[in-house]
Amino acid sequence: SSMRDFCGGTAFAQKLGHNALVVDQRAHGKSEGHTITFGIKERYDCLAWAEYAAQRFGPDIPIILTGVSMGAATVLMASSLPLPQNVAAIIADCPYSSPGEIIRKVSRDVKLPPKLAYPFVVIGALVFGRFKLWETSPVEAVRRTQIPILLIHGDDDRFVPCEMSSQIYAACNSAAELVIFPGAGHALSYFTDTKLYEKTVLDFLKLYGVLK
Repeated sequence: SSMRDFCGGTAFAQKLGHNALVVDQRAHGKSEGHTITFGIKERYDCLAWAEYAAQRFGPDIPIILTGVSMGAATVLMASSLPLPQNVAAIIADCPYSSPGEIIRKVSRDVKLPPKLAYPFVVIGALVFGRFKLWETSPVEAVRRTQIPILLIHGDDDRFVPCEMSSQIYAACNSAAELVIFPGAGHALSYFTDTKLYEKTVLDFLKLYGVLK
């Protein structure tokens, strides 16, 4: 759920005096839906949330899209969509480089040969989710955006390898930063070094004029 997995980001936003729209992605928590699409359809949900925020708070209020793990991959994949003009920055914490790559990696983790397992996942995605796993990816999306991107990853992430953020960073067309947190596991960078995490985010937002 978003309130559990994004509790650090929500607390930080509140400490800064910011509004926070905290969302359960489709097929998660209190949201409807029964199929997770690894960010491929969720990117359009993100677009809708950004449009709602722009209408609710006005076009002059900067919007920062943030996410952790699949949420991070989602906001990155949304970066190439026609987002509102006041989307000023993206903060992606431990994203995967593509749906296909994370599926192959997890297959190896559970001792399933990716060459055998992956075709079944592709078929399942087409039949049950009505989506194509190869339709887009964070790496592809960041090649087509002008929005500043902050990538954060723990170097002890054993679920989504830190190298995936490095691949995304290398593909970025817009201004981007990659900050590695020593000793942090998956989605644990904020809790591993909260002061450094908050400083990293503040410095990034100030550098690109999102905060004064």
